[in-house]
Amino acid sequence: MSDAAQPTAAEVRAAAEAIKAALDQHLEAVERRTGDDDPAVNEAFNALAAAAEVYDELLYDRYDEVTPFEIPGAEDSLPPYAGPEEPKALTVLIRRDYTVVEPPRLLAQAQRIADLEPDDSVVGNAAVVGSSVHAALGVLFGEYEPDEIASRHTEFGLEEGDSTLWVVAAEEPPEAGEWLGAPFDDADPQLVVCRFDVSAVFDEDEPGGERAGLAVDSS
Repeated sequence: MSDAAQPTAAEVRAAAEAIKAALDQHLEAVERRTGDDDPAVNEAFNALAAAAEVYDELLYDRYDEVTPFEIPGAEDSLPPYAGPEEPKALTVLIRRDYTVVEPPRLLAQAQRIADLEPDDSVVGNAAVVGSSVHAALGVLFGEYEPDEIASRHTEFGLEEGDSTLWVVAAEEPPEAGEWLGAPFDDADPQLVVCRFDVSAVFDEDEPGGERAGLAVDSS
């Protein structure tokens, strides 16, 4: 950035003062809060986040320095909870991504499972898996629960990618077979009670790469 475009020292100082004022206002709102979802606290939180972001940008532009503040972006948050206050049912939505990094290991493990439970309709157990990764995955996920595969993925030649778990509230349980044709179409973020994400992009922020904090208080 050119010198002409840089903020002045006075502007940086003013931004710092704005953060101090926003901190005081946030603390006062917290001390006077009337409930878990007090609008005054939410407003003070947003004002504090905005003041911190402005200061961070001006500080960097003027002095090439950064702050330890991390301002959550829109992609890191959930919309306001709009579900029932006392859910009578819930849905757990899980997505886990894997990369097949060792196909021979996957094939060998799947063939071992097939050999332990031979299918009389197949001539020769070797034909169950052969060299087909597609067939091996079908055998593997048909034998083990997803949680067991997640805990033993390296044994099966898999590497973990991102994963997420959503706990979604509902007024009543759905009818049997109602959603089987499109199981994820009703994943409404406004009904999420809590959410847990794991991703390599969080590695710099939290040991283990896990972010387990996107929760909504429904009280």
